Amino acid sequence: MPKLSQSARVKRLCLLFLALCLPLASVRAQSDDALPILVQVLQSADDAQVQLDILKGMADGLKGRRGVKAPVGWDAVATKLGQSGNAQVKELVQQLSLVFGSASALADMRKQLLDPKAPTAQRLAALEALVAAKDASLAEPLRQLLKEPALRGAALRGLAAYDDAKTPPAILELLATLTAAEKRDALGTLASRLSFARPLVTALVAGKLAAKDLPADLVRQLRNYQQADLNAALDKHWGAARESTADKKAEMERYKALLAKAGAQKEDLGKGRAVFAKTCGQCHQLYGVGGKVGPDITGSNRADLDYLLHNILDPNAEIPNDYRTWNLDTKDDRSISGIMARQDATAVTIVTPNESLTIARTDIAKLKQSELSMMPEGLLQALPEDEVRNLIAYLRGKEQVPLK
Repeated sequence: MPKLSQSARVKRLCLLFLALCLPLASVRAQSDDALPILVQVLQSADDAQVQLDILKGMADGLKGRRGVKAPVGWDAVATKLGQSGNAQVKELVQQLSLVFGSASALADMRKQLLDPKAPTAQRLAALEALVAAKDASLAEPLRQLLKEPALRGAALRGLAAYDDAKTPPAILELLATLTAAEKRDALGTLASRLSFARPLVTALVAGKLAAKDLPADLVRQLRNYQQADLNAALDKHWGAARESTADKKAEMERYKALLAKAGAQKEDLGKGRAVFAKTCGQCHQLYGVGGKVGPDITGSNRADLDYLLHNILDPNAEIPNDYRTWNLDTKDDRSISGIMARQDATAVTIVTPNESLTIARTDIAKLKQSELSMMPEGLLQALPEDEVRNLIAYLRGKEQVPLK
């Protein structure tokens, strides 16, 4: 067997350590005992790919956490890898330094975020890292970034992490100019806190927000605050909640009559696809397009009108456990509803129609699985009749159509 060079021996040692230690990080071990070992490997590793793999494992293992005590030797490793020619390595080192409470990393990230000449990908990574680190002074910079299209969506989502009274008016002022995806992010943030929800419902009452533009899942989140005045406003301007079996049967018959109405305008499947993208596509895939929060409905029994209406109008009749809603309240009064993707002793990951959020256990005030499906009731309530007809026609179709 040929004798290995020193660099080859180091690389082999690194890979051995990587194989042994990386799983400890990636499953978020209950202790941080693996971190010093990983730092020792990084001190010896000169291969950028090995460095990247270890850093990714550490970042995954620490996701959602902050204020973690830096492992012995981290400062030296951070200085060394901060000079790396690999942009991803440098980025991950900065992110991990933030987790370890580095003031200099925080200042560098802020500078990078606000530098209009920096690559967009780097600025987005800085934004996400600063939000994850709960940078206390970030709300105002995020509102400034609402003027930049490339960063607007991430900034809108990030503002949900900060209970700042200036945020709702800043978002509502822009609402009419936003793209469909940006509007979804904006409304998601405005529904994420009771202090934000009141201005949102006020805008609905004042006619500054069309009822059809407020998704049913966010209406349910607003109702979860159990505020009588908000619920009354939603009943009047969006639609009343229908809970009894008789109500649901009557609603189903009403929609069947609407869809069978003689002389109704011809359905437009392309417009139906656009309604699907706005109403259902955040969570469901159809013909390979859409979100992955709910099940892929491409192969479901969509041609059967009774089946289709039953699942849309009464989604809580049959709920697989994987698609039951989890409601999470943070200690700083943020409300999150979604599907549980992962949980362990240190953090939980909740997938919402907008994003995937990893929240440290230490930041959670309340976490409870609901008896309700993630798919809300009332999806059709706020839609005009022509949009309902187009949507149902598209859902019952046999092939994809061009988007209008």
